[in-house]
Amino acid sequence: MSKNNNEKNSQGMVIKALSGFYYVQAGDRLWECASRGRFRYEKQQVLVGDQVEFIPRANGTGVIVKVLPRRVRLVRPPIANVDQAVIVISMTQPAPNPYLLDRLLLTVTINQIEALICFNKLDLCDKIDQELVDRYRGIYPVVLSSTVIGSGLTELGDYLQGKLSVFAGPSGVGKSTILNALFPELSLKTGSVSQKLKRGKHTTRHVELIPLAGGWVADTPGFSTLELPDLKPEDLAAYFPEMDDYQGKCYYTGCLHDQEPKCAVKDALTSGAIEISRYRQYLDFLHELKDRRRY
Repeated sequence: MSKNNNEKNSQGMVIKALSGFYYVQAGDRLWECASRGRFRYEKQQVLVGDQVEFIPRANGTGVIVKVLPRRVRLVRPPIANVDQAVIVISMTQPAPNPYLLDRLLLTVTINQIEALICFNKLDLCDKIDQELVDRYRGIYPVVLSSTVIGSGLTELGDYLQGKLSVFAGPSGVGKSTILNALFPELSLKTGSVSQKLKRGKHTTRHVELIPLAGGWVADTPGFSTLELPDLKPEDLAAYFPEMDDYQGKCYYTGCLHDQEPKCAVKDALTSGAIEISRYRQYLDFLHELKDRRRY
């Protein structure tokens, strides 16, 4: 009997999880699935982006019986098997937060996800913060965008081709608005920035994959804080791409690029090859990780 059930299993990708149900895309058909009770007993979570096996039932319903191995898993936003993270930061309203941006970049780099930075709302700026843009350009792909004047949208759409991309960043930066501008048929719900709190209002309440540009795009709930990943202090520099060329060139083996003399990274900082604000952020993260290990 078990063998016959297995023969009837289908495979697909979870594109939405809502109210205890998982919507699985298999070919050109969408199935509304529940998960097996043992998943809850074993505390196994089914995530959007998961490839799963399920038993089809009547009327387009089914039961998920197996989650296939994941390439990537993000905790916040909760999504699996992402190729690319489009990190959206507004140039104003709300003000850009490089500290959060660097945490997001660290998280996606640790998970071996390609990072793309999108600085949005150029139309609201009297003057572009070129220092902020230059801090990241040359290290990561950077797009400057405005849905009002249409700037950067074609370039951004090109980056989405054929990939599973997740849009992430604080609330109110314009993630849903950008997707609506790229693909008007979506009509995703958008919101304004609270003038009192200077933070965006949450408009996306769940993670959902949308088939776009020959790939998939996830619109996710915004957030304004992010826990630093569990990482050994000595491993941190490997996730700052601008430090790659200097690894192993310091005088001391295991150099943390902090107080040590004859440090190749600090020499690069002095020569201007490494941007000082990124190095300061590296030190902030390094000290936070070192403090964490004391407890």
